[in-house]
Amino acid sequence: MRHFINLLYKDFLLLIRDFWGVVLLFLMPWALVLIMTYLQDSTFRSVNETRIPLYLLNSDRDSLGNMISRQLQASSIFDVSTGGDLSPDEVERAVSQGKYLIAVIIPEHATAHLREHVSREISCAFNGNGGDEGADGAGSPPLEIKLLVDPTAKESFRVSLIRAMRENALTVQNKLLLNEIARQVNRMVPFPVDLNIDTAGMIVIRESYAQSEKAKIIPNSTQHNVPAWSMFAVFFIVISLAGNMIRECEIGCFNRLMTMPCSFHLYLLSKVSVYLCVCLLQLALIILTGMYLIPLLGLPALKLGHSLPALFAMSVSSSLAAIGYGLAIGSIARTNQQASVFGAVSVVMLAAVGGVWIPTFLMPRFMQLISHISPLNWGLNGFNDLFVRDAGLIEILPYIFLSLTFFLITTAVSYRSFRRRRD
Repeated sequence: MRHFINLLYKDFLLLIRDFWGVVLLFLMPWALVLIMTYLQDSTFRSVNETRIPLYLLNSDRDSLGNMISRQLQASSIFDVSTGGDLSPDEVERAVSQGKYLIAVIIPEHATAHLREHVSREISCAFNGNGGDEGADGAGSPPLEIKLLVDPTAKESFRVSLIRAMRENALTVQNKLLLNEIARQVNRMVPFPVDLNIDTAGMIVIRESYAQSEKAKIIPNSTQHNVPAWSMFAVFFIVISLAGNMIRECEIGCFNRLMTMPCSFHLYLLSKVSVYLCVCLLQLALIILTGMYLIPLLGLPALKLGHSLPALFAMSVSSSLAAIGYGLAIGSIARTNQQASVFGAVSVVMLAAVGGVWIPTFLMPRFMQLISHISPLNWGLNGFNDLFVRDAGLIEILPYIFLSLTFFLITTAVSYRSFRRRRD
């Protein structure tokens, strides 16, 4: 026991000897979680609250153009500008220069063209003639509404706007279609027929999050970001852990320890104990930041779920997975440069594959399968189940098992590598 206490004291001295390194070990992950949570929440708000500059050139001034104009003006997404009496070429130039993100150009007589097209179709249908053909047998050209998009605009904005424009155009088209049908029917029957039916409010789409019966947590940017970047931060201790192990080998401390009555098991156990405390303190700092500091920035507070034992078990297992990875790198690498470069790059790669940078459901199917081998993915899924789905200990046991298995495998690799080096 005395040997183990001395090893703990030695590892603690190695850790705090680099004071600013320890400060950065806690400060950088804390700042990372804070900044990324705030940025993602700001991005979310920019889509829902910040209006997108849009220029509308309504040369129609009739039913179609007026309805599209009303819909865009009433939308909470777009900041619609209609002044300036710009020509279509000037509108296109303004969008290309970045003055407007999107522009909509409705041509002259658009409603009249649509009305004429509908009237011709209905007349042909009531007269028993199929198809829309004129005297020369050629069909009338379709109505074109021009949509100009800044090249820097996201694809989602373009798709959403096209969908909204198509819905408005179909609404006007169907209204004109019903009016023309009513007119043709009224010519045939002795009593008036009114097909001007208001269909607004017949269908209501109600949106909500799917939750279990006991779940009371509403997902938000904090609930998603804190576990993701916590895992990324915890795994970055591999650089400090591997660096200390290599430093001990370089200065001969490890060889002197092995000549004393000190087993290699105790050596690894002291490393695990000290760095487990570091990881748990990191997680505690980040969780407290999510609970108390992030709300001061106007963001939603972190909710821990209903099972604190499950949170502690997930924290310990994820920390052990990170520590085991650090032990393996420290035992295989020969220099600090090798350990720092490989450790940093590999953690970033595991984070990217594991869904920290990009959600796994946005990845190709092959990458979704690859993500299951990343220990950061196991920790992320476990914390997401706790923070977002309000799961308990039973639900996260698979992730705990995977993390502990990874810890045992990497520790065994470290043990075998050091034994081979000593021999």
